[in-house]
Amino acid sequence: MPNMHLTTSLSLDKATKDEIKKAFAEAIALIPGKSEKWLMVIISDNTDMYLAGSDAPAALVAVELLGSAEASVYEAVTASVTASLRRILDLPGDRIYTHFSEFEHWGWSGEHF
Repeated sequence: MPNMHLTTSLSLDKATKDEIKKAFAEAIALIPGKSEKWLMVIISDNTDMYLAGSDAPAALVAVELLGSAEASVYEAVTASVTASLRRILDLPGDRIYTHFSEFEHWGWSGEHF
């Protein structure tokens, strides 16, 4: 039951959002036991963002999941997400942040897991 939420200062069209969704599905599959089957992707574009005092185009990807993974897995997901956003959005890697949140409890379809 992972969630990946992209926030970016860029304005994105539907085709670009679809490409990001596909890239995120590939990235989440790097985490053992996770797949697109349960993945929720949220894309918030056109957001005022400042990184290092600059409003140059930037992106933040928040990855949330039930359970946890090894640091090496998070490194692989971060590399995948960064490479995808560099390719799709033409953003430099130093303008992309990725962070992870692990949860012990999650709800879906009225049930608690």
